[in-house]
Amino acid sequence: MNNTSDMVKHLRRLSGILLHPTSLPGAFGIGDLGPEAYSFIDFLVEAGQHIWQTLPLGPTGDNNSPYQCFSSFAGNTLLISPELLVKDGFLSEEDLWSRPWFPEETVDYALAKEYKEPLYQKAFASFCALSADAPAVLEFDKFCEDTFWLSDYAMFMAIRKSRGNTHWLTWDKKYRRPTKSQKTVIARELKEEMRYEMFLQWLFFKQWMALKEYANDHGVLLIGDIPIFVSGDSADVWAEPNLFLLDRDGFPKVVAGVPPDYFSATGQLWGNPLYDWKYHKKTGFAWWMKRIEAQLTLSDIIRIDHFRGLESYWEIPADAETAMEGKWVPGPGSAFFDKIIEEFGSDLPIIAEDLGIITEEVRALRDKYGLPGMKILQFAFEDDDSSYLPYNQPYNCVCYTGTHDNDTSTGWYNSAPEKSRDKVRRYMNTDASQISWDFIRTCFGTPAKMAIVPVQDLFCQDSKYRMNVPGVATGNWAYRVKKEYFTHDVAKRLLDITRLYGR
Repeated sequence: MNNTSDMVKHLRRLSGILLHPTSLPGAFGIGDLGPEAYSFIDFLVEAGQHIWQTLPLGPTGDNNSPYQCFSSFAGNTLLISPELLVKDGFLSEEDLWSRPWFPEETVDYALAKEYKEPLYQKAFASFCALSADAPAVLEFDKFCEDTFWLSDYAMFMAIRKSRGNTHWLTWDKKYRRPTKSQKTVIARELKEEMRYEMFLQWLFFKQWMALKEYANDHGVLLIGDIPIFVSGDSADVWAEPNLFLLDRDGFPKVVAGVPPDYFSATGQLWGNPLYDWKYHKKTGFAWWMKRIEAQLTLSDIIRIDHFRGLESYWEIPADAETAMEGKWVPGPGSAFFDKIIEEFGSDLPIIAEDLGIITEEVRALRDKYGLPGMKILQFAFEDDDSSYLPYNQPYNCVCYTGTHDNDTSTGWYNSAPEKSRDKVRRYMNTDASQISWDFIRTCFGTPAKMAIVPVQDLFCQDSKYRMNVPGVATGNWAYRVKKEYFTHDVAKRLLDITRLYGR
């Protein structure tokens, strides 16, 4: 199975925008999969772009990070569009009239949840009132039947909500580690709550797949994102603890992170449980193959976050205070990718996130399977002779001005040492009055087969508008775009640069 569009094969140079759906404009406190998402695709088309890259689409936890989700397979239900629920007949126009004031340029997750939850409950009540042979009910039933992970996820979320949204490791044993017979009892006990969770997932996938079809029909490919690790507080770990290195009570023995690097002097202590790769290999990496197949349904190309962890990963004792106490441990390596090729074919629609501490062994693994790596243009001007400089970039890579973890290009330039700023001005032949557009032009002019820029760079936005600051626990993932920023002038400017550099 290979879900990559023929466009990847026929267009040698592509470009696009990195924008997570939560950052879209809209009237409901958070970007969603409704009209503004379709308008963004129209903007991409007008601007001559063929790629929309998102962050992971899973249901987020308390810190709202898309890299710490309650499931590797489920969708973020906050992205469900109330306007599309009206269109489908589950809500009325009047249901949307009364809403609180929402900030335009940030996501207020708590307020968005508070507003949307009653709407979803009302939509569910409308759905439950339908006859058993109604088209929507038949479609829902088929979704439930075809979706292997759905029952465990629905049970996990239903229990979690009944336990006050606490971590599953704090639940009573019958919920924390239920036997098969106990799951049967729980399914009866929480029948309606589970059905509600399944309904929300059906809505998410229904809306996302329609949006993907619209994008593909208009020549836009979707790049999705797979976090290499999963959250400890997730249906994945709760339902299949044998996939991870846990103790008898379900607590992780060791956790994930990275050693000191560009982003943090003490490294990053992510805290995710680590995989029992020996067990995964025995099963033919079955869980991972399902995960990749699921992501290739949602997107055309997938970016594997922290790719280097598949060659070797940083293992940190679970009781460590910082990531500095970790050590490198071999990952699954070639056996993992050989299995992917066996399942999906050799033309892998995968981007390797190969940033951070990258060794020759990691490069060899990436190159063995012909996977494009990532080149961050901001990094190019921090060293005297950087592999990130445009003339050092190969064709088989993806060039970014920056990623969700970087400052915006304007913010980076404003805070960079004068030595780096001087090099930028001379290299790009600019007075830096609109430095983010200089970065965009330089990015698009590289040899890289794909050039992608975060949406903030289109609007010359500074550090206040960055998406994430690695190592900082709060205040991230809240960036939003104002609708009026997507002007014809911006689209025309981007289109001109795109055509100039043959993308």
